[in-house]
Amino acid sequence: MKQELLTYLEGFITESRKERFLDVISRRTNHFTLAMEDVFQMHNTSAVVRTCEVFGVQQAHIVEERFGKRLDAKIAMGAQKWVDIFRYEDTQSCLQSLRSKGYQIVATSPHKEAFSLETFDISKKSVFFFGTEKDGLSQEVLSTADTFLTIPMVGFTESLNISVSAAIILQQLTSRLRSSQVDWRLSEEEKTDILIAWMKKSIRNIDYIMQRYKGAS
Repeated sequence: MKQELLTYLEGFITESRKERFLDVISRRTNHFTLAMEDVFQMHNTSAVVRTCEVFGVQQAHIVEERFGKRLDAKIAMGAQKWVDIFRYEDTQSCLQSLRSKGYQIVATSPHKEAFSLETFDISKKSVFFFGTEKDGLSQEVLSTADTFLTIPMVGFTESLNISVSAAIILQQLTSRLRSSQVDWRLSEEEKTDILIAWMKKSIRNIDYIMQRYKGAS
């Protein structure tokens, strides 16, 4: 049924648009994902979602326990249309959800036993957790993390902006991932679901078009 719907929707987009979708989806991954824990500045959350989209990370997870919704469409520049965003009311539910999907919890922190970008094991499904701008990750994440990841710094400043950190980590690790033998690509079912969602967001009068499809089914 999903494949039939996908074929139906393809009739409402141009061939060049379809080819673009297929090219982008072929580079997407759920092997790595990213989670933000109570980021205060809305532009930081939005910039990180944009970073996920740029580097082919299909999912982003946002804990909004303390500061409410933290996504600005103007800063994300449309990236929120192409990335699957999951929102959580608290850190525990986020951690539980990601563990149930087989992800190891990776705390991004200047931890003395942390892995570097060069030594991190890319073979494991991983979610990279980022904390608030001032206080960093909560003790809940730090105490339950499976491992730690750090960005080596040699200056006087001890930390980077969250959006900069996310960009460095995702660029480095997705680059390593795509040149490895790890099976990082989406499954055919995942591709179909995502392509349907993308097309629905791209087609005008989609509600009417879907009504016609359901009426003909």
